[in-house]
This record gives sequence, C-alpha cells and structure tokens, in this order.
Amino acid sequence: MTRPAKRRAPGRSTVASPPVSASVTTAATTGTPSLVERLGYRPDDRVLIVNCDDLGLSHAATVGTYQALRDGMATSASLMVPCPWAREAASHYRGEDVGVHLTLNAEFDRYRWGPITQAPSLLDGDGGFPRTVTDLWDHADLDEVRRELRAQVERAILWGFDVSHLDSHMGTLQMRPEFFDVYLDLAVDFCLPLRLSGQSTERALGFPFRSLARAEGVVFTDHFVRVRGVGSRRVIERTIADLRPGVTELYLHPAADTPEQRAIDPDWAGRVDDYHLATFDAELPALLRRLGVHLIGYRPLRDLMRSG
Repeated sequence: MTRPAKRRAPGRSTVASPPVSASVTTAATTGTPSLVERLGYRPDDRVLIVNCDDLGLSHAATVGTYQALRDGMATSASLMVPCPWAREAASHYRGEDVGVHLTLNAEFDRYRWGPITQAPSLLDGDGGFPRTVTDLWDHADLDEVRRELRAQVERAILWGFDVSHLDSHMGTLQMRPEFFDVYLDLAVDFCLPLRLSGQSTERALGFPFRSLARAEGVVFTDHFVRVRGVGSRRVIERTIADLRPGVTELYLHPAADTPEQRAIDPDWAGRVDDYHLATFDAELPALLRRLGVHLIGYRPLRDLMRSG
C-alpha cells in the first residue's frame, strides 16, 4: 500500500502542533477540489454515510446490523473485534462495507470483554476493558494500546473482512492527543479513512486532529453527526432535513429485540428502535430520495485515499 512520503515521529505529542486557525484549509481557500467533488459529485451535493456501530457486540447486534445493511438504509458498519460474538459476525459476512470499531472499553456491568493481546494496563479489576473512557486514559500503557489496536485490525482482515475504515468505540481515541497519535498511525499504516468529529469538537478539545489527519493524507467526512448514548431516531430525523453540502456520517446501534440483549444492555430499547428505523422505516428513505441525498459507504473514501 502507498503511504504518504512524510510521517510524524512515532509517539510525538500532537499538542505542540500549530493552532487550528493556522492549519485548516478548505477548497474555497486553496482552489483544490472538495471531498465531495473528488468522489465524483457536484460541490453542492449532499452525500450521506449511514453507519451501524457495534457489529459483533452480541448476536442481536449482528442480526440487526446485517439486516439493516442488506434490507434497510444502512450503508456501512463497524466491527467490535474483541467482543465474544465478533467471530460469529465474521461467519455471516458477505462482503458488506465494514470497518473496525477500535475498542478499548467495555461499558456494560453484566457483559464483559477484554483485550485480544497480553495487555495488563488495559484491564480493570474484573478482567475486562475499563468501563469508562477516563479510567482507560488514566491507566493505559500506550505501547499496549498500539499492539492491541493493530491486532484488532489484523484479526478482522484475517477473518476475511475487506476493512473499509476505522472508528473508535466511545470516541476514546480521538479526544486525547497521545491516543489520537495511535489512531492516526493505524489509518496511515493500513491506508484507511477515519471517523473524525467536526471542527467544533476540534476547537473544544484544543488540538487540530482534522488538520493533522489531512496532513497525513487520511480521508475523513466533512461532517459527523454525534448522538449521545444509544437511540438515534430524534437526532437523525432532525438532521436529515438540514443536511449540509458535502459528505456526512451519521450512525445508529441496531439490534434485534432478544432476551440476550435485554439482559446485558440497559439501553436495549434504543438499539431495537435503531434497528426498526434503519431496516423497516419507509418514510426516512423516501425523504432522502426527495431531498436528492446520495447514500454511500466508506469504501469510496478508502478507494480515494488509496488512489493518492
């Protein structure tokens, strides 16, 4: 795979990078084509990725995600490699647009999973990943983080997934510069697009992660619609009518309604509602057609990135 000619020094903190205002450039200021134009659309076209997070979290999540991809409006999904049901998800893969949901947290009390490598600093007291992002940040050894996340991507490839992109479970890798370095290095090494939050998050966090990714040749969407917790219906319905030109990603957490999902997940009802929204709702796809919104997965972004 072709890599950018210039790489950052491994482990270098991104905090010392130039401020956002000094490094952010746009098509309007440089005269270069925008992402949507590079993908073959018009500058004012609205292009949408509908991603299903947490494939492999549970059997119910696998059922819900694949049905949303095959019969519904979903265009992409993200696999949680360390989860107990991830191998089962791999057995049902038929070439769909699936990325890796890089995972360093296990947020449930009654359902636990942990690292696939030997990584003591990534374990909490009961043998799984930490439940909270803060706990992970406070105790994780970055070398163990790098080995673990690389192993997750490599395992997904070994299982036969044609990996389309990388994103971060609970946003753990994007919000701290030292963890973002690992996230960005993986994108460069595997030549894969990243899920990145928008410029407002960049300003709030205080380091220019979008500019750093752009400088490495990493492709990412223009806009990202963040949902707090699980259950995306209200956010999606509110967002669709006001989609901006460019490429936008929104995401859901679909899962079938099963005793298993109810037992392990306090937010099971939101996941079941996402499943129905992504798979059976007829009004939302009709609205997208009326608005002229183009639906794509992450593969066009990956192909663009790999074409140089």
